[in-house]
Amino acid sequence: MANGEANRDGSNHNLSWNCGAEGPTDDPAVERLRNRQVKNFLTLTLLATGTPMLLMGDEIRRTQRGNNNAYCQNNDTSWFDWSLVEKHADVHRFVRQLIAFRMVRDLPVERFGMTLSELLREQPMEWHGVKLGAPDWGRGSHSLAACGRILGGKLVLHVMNNAYWEPLEFEVPRLGATHQPWRRCIDTFLDAPEDICTWADARIVEDSTCLVQPRAIVILVTKAHRGPSVDAPADAEQ
Repeated sequence: MANGEANRDGSNHNLSWNCGAEGPTDDPAVERLRNRQVKNFLTLTLLATGTPMLLMGDEIRRTQRGNNNAYCQNNDTSWFDWSLVEKHADVHRFVRQLIAFRMVRDLPVERFGMTLSELLREQPMEWHGVKLGAPDWGRGSHSLAACGRILGGKLVLHVMNNAYWEPLEFEVPRLGATHQPWRRCIDTFLDAPEDICTWADARIVEDSTCLVQPRAIVILVTKAHRGPSVDAPADAEQ
């Protein structure tokens, strides 16, 4: 109604969830869940094969308080609130690390004109569920895993997405003799700085399964023994 359009502007197709409280809240459980969901969607966006796009302030949990058409609001509804940089410093750090993580790829500048279809053909994914080779594509599915190779196969990522409200045990692909052990580089359930780690700081995972906590994403990474360094840039470690 604040837009002066009798609530006729904007879309009503909002696929959102308030995590148990409407609007701002002091409930630590709700805030922690919201923080985790923000990191989940940022992870899926920034590590997708296609070109990601962030809206101004996504990296610090900027909100328009439900107004999805605030172009006419020249006030704090649409402004960038710089105090959020400190308030949500953990999310800001998480995004910086994600961007550094994404930059570790082997797509030369002269090939930036590739279509998404061409890129997907060159970087095929292996799809899994909690069981290897058994993804659940049903409407009621709350879990999905994927394994992909970049840097010419020298780097392998295994992504486990648990959108369920209970922990799920995911099977982990076996590694060949030419690869180092899996390292857990991202776990959105954990608090900073364990939520996203550089290669050197990531915990080694040697078990055949990995427990993914409720509504969380875990990404395991491995590289060939003779592959190039995949450490994040020095700036990301800050």
